[in-house]
Amino acid sequence: MSEKRILLASLLKPINDTRLYEKLGLSLSKLADLSIHVAGYEAPLPTGAPPNMHFHPIFRFRRLSAGRMVAQRDYYRLLQHIKPQVVIVGTHELLLPTLLYKAGYGARIIYDIRENYSLNLRAQHNYSWPLKHLLALAVRSVEKITASHTDHFLLAEISYADELPFISNRYTFIQNKYKGNPIEPATPVSLPANGQLRLLYSGTIAEEYGIWEAIGLAKQLQAVRGNVKLTIIGYCASSHTLTKLREACQALPFVELIGGDKLVPHQAILQQIEKSHIGLLPYRPNASTFRCIPTKLYEYMVFGLPILIQENPLWKGIVEGNEAGISVDFIQINIDELTRQLTTKAFYQSGIPASIYWESEEVKLLHVINQLLAQV
Repeated sequence: MSEKRILLASLLKPINDTRLYEKLGLSLSKLADLSIHVAGYEAPLPTGAPPNMHFHPIFRFRRLSAGRMVAQRDYYRLLQHIKPQVVIVGTHELLLPTLLYKAGYGARIIYDIRENYSLNLRAQHNYSWPLKHLLALAVRSVEKITASHTDHFLLAEISYADELPFISNRYTFIQNKYKGNPIEPATPVSLPANGQLRLLYSGTIAEEYGIWEAIGLAKQLQAVRGNVKLTIIGYCASSHTLTKLREACQALPFVELIGGDKLVPHQAILQQIEKSHIGLLPYRPNASTFRCIPTKLYEYMVFGLPILIQENPLWKGIVEGNEAGISVDFIQINIDELTRQLTTKAFYQSGIPASIYWESEEVKLLHVINQLLAQV
């Protein structure tokens, strides 16, 4: 193989993941004389990929199982087989085997930090108090140990530069903006005063992300307005939450669940966005999400979808600054006032902002990669 090779790898994200494949992978495939390899969790392979892209769906295990350890062995074997000059690591668990590979083959390592994993573990309630703090310590220890050997960091959120001091000044912000052709919806956007009102909750399904608040809002709107439909589409990692959600959907005929126990293709989510009237971001205030911009925020805006967001200064500046939606406190909504605003307000009066598209991030990404490729 004469061309240089780049491997993008994530232990938990599917092979067709939006950031891993659609954004980072497809952008890098534009560079000449490069072979792009993507390793991820088993999922349907993307169709229509460029000829210089290759897929390795080598991870297939239950989230809490010994299979996660075996996966690291399989990943190291893949590294030895492909022999990439640059490795973009998207999961902290793959840092140590990548570092071992670098010691033997001299590759450049980029750590793509899409979440503050240690903070997520401590701030969210997925594990018992002792276990979550132990896991958080383990994650942060691995990140710190490997940091000095990592050549560059990609940060999905600007806040990570303050939250993760071990990255020093070797980072570039690559935010999760929308990747795709401009949708160009008709603007301004007004919601229907009559007929069905379609609400959407998309992406990760979890209590921290406000799944019960979304259902609560739908119930209140159904009571005062009628003819409301809430579509919930995404994956739920908690079996307890999923069981409760299915019971709620059975009791509420105007609530529909798509996915739940399995990953949903990104294109299916975009199709639901296009069919909806209102996008919901009812996140509960939490240190792990308060300073982050959800990818769905950009996706809703691209389609001209009016958005209801939990009160948050960072989100408010983006949403209300572009006349894209309304900030509310989902815990105590004044449903009559909200209904009045939704039926009288015109959204996106200045059109869809160009700043929410991926192109600006692609330029920064290619600059970083070209610099590292010149060193190998």
